[in-house]
Amino acid sequence: MAKKNSDSNQNNNGATLGFEATLYQAADKLRNNMDAAEYKHVVLGLIFLKYISDSFEEKYNFLLQEFADPQSNLYIKEESDRYTWAEDRDEYLAENIFYVPKEARWSYLQANAKQPEIGKLIDDAMHAIEQENRRLKGVLPKDYARPGLDKQRLGELVDLIGTIGLGEEENRSKDILGRVYEYFLARFASAEGKRGGQFYTPRCVVQLLVEMLAPYQGRIYDPCCGSGGMFVQSEEFVEAHGGQRDDISIYGQESNQTTRRLALMNLAIRGIEADLGQEHADSFHDDQHPDLKADYILANPPFNSSDWGGEQLREDKRWVHGTPPTGNANYAWVQHFIYHLAPDGIAGFVLANGSMSTNTATEGEIRKNIVEADLVDCMVALPGQLFYSTSIPVCLWFIARNKENHRFRKRTGETLFIDARRLGKMIDRVHRELTNKEITRIAETYHAWRGDEGASEYADVPGFCKSATLAEVQENGNVLTPGRYVGAEVQEDDDEPFEDIMANLTEKLTKQMAEARRLDDAIRENLQMLGFGNE
Repeated sequence: MAKKNSDSNQNNNGATLGFEATLYQAADKLRNNMDAAEYKHVVLGLIFLKYISDSFEEKYNFLLQEFADPQSNLYIKEESDRYTWAEDRDEYLAENIFYVPKEARWSYLQANAKQPEIGKLIDDAMHAIEQENRRLKGVLPKDYARPGLDKQRLGELVDLIGTIGLGEEENRSKDILGRVYEYFLARFASAEGKRGGQFYTPRCVVQLLVEMLAPYQGRIYDPCCGSGGMFVQSEEFVEAHGGQRDDISIYGQESNQTTRRLALMNLAIRGIEADLGQEHADSFHDDQHPDLKADYILANPPFNSSDWGGEQLREDKRWVHGTPPTGNANYAWVQHFIYHLAPDGIAGFVLANGSMSTNTATEGEIRKNIVEADLVDCMVALPGQLFYSTSIPVCLWFIARNKENHRFRKRTGETLFIDARRLGKMIDRVHRELTNKEITRIAETYHAWRGDEGASEYADVPGFCKSATLAEVQENGNVLTPGRYVGAEVQEDDDEPFEDIMANLTEKLTKQMAEARRLDDAIRENLQMLGFGNE
């Protein structure tokens, strides 16, 4: 079942703490003439460094207290020995805490923030951390000493980030830093526009996918994982519903090297273990998990990609339902997802709206084959302006390998259509977000249709949702656009007689026409005064 959320304490789905916007604005002022795409690595690298340093120092101080307590099993008599043992690397690695050498600790860097060599000190710190923690090898940014980076502003940025989480209760600092990291990811995506959308999927879209799939247990896979938002939300979902992190295992892949680094830092900052393959690689041409069969797939692949190298994969074993056209990767992604699903697995992913109805090249035939194989579980049409990379409306596909496996209601030969195009609210001039209540409504409709435990009884709602049979979909030419099926929304009857309605409308129209004539006359008169128009 979908988790019920309240919108009362936040304006969006970012779960902000109230100060992130101020912090981002302060950091952005230090950007000077640096491009946002470059600056994000400077800032996010420092936030990550602050996080692992705080985590280390929390454990370090705990050990010192235990070593100094005569009642503790860890009591050490000699004070000098306590400090020696508190530096034992194994004490930290045993609890999945990154070991941070003295020269890489935030207290040391902040004490030297005003020094002209602060850039080199940060680079040295990053190198030292990677040497001590194999998981981070090749992940951290290490170009803070470059001439183009203003060292005075860099020192000010160190001081600014140093204020995050200080003086808070135990574990508070780490929670704050994780959320600050995500908030900054979103803001940098917005600042970069189309390019930023390639590494960041809006939180509300990820939240909707996760709430609908409800990945309580099993293997989760995202072959185009960006900065790792799908994984973070999945972990949060499991914990919010009383599960353990060990209940799920995470697999991913990302083709862009710098974006993969963002993902690894994003996961590490939350202590999430994930297998992102041996290196950055293209999922079509260098599948890092070729034998994986996942229980859940969550993904936001690049929309309408035309340069995916399809001509080299004409005979690929993944194209069970037809060979995708070389000019558009949408149906290559769909079949890649299907190929990697376990026998009872389910996939939820974002695609451009055109995927629901296109008949270009082989796409219509592939969609027909997928429909006839009874793999399409649910289709959700979303409103436009949700993404930083595009203003076009998008849709969510849900593919189920085995509809007989729905826990309480078998939905073989049926597909649920949800039209959510009228939902969402504008958060600025160009971006829209789904509210938590809207996310809950969509997710609960899906769980009701599936017959999941604790869900309410499903019923079609004209204009919003419709359970259609395979025959109905075939009658519509295998088009999967929800608007074809849900019908028109029922309008409330206001009991006003038709004659009165027409009289009111006629009176209003007469007044508007009179006002239009008055404005025409005024415009004509002004033009004549300026020497234009006829007398």
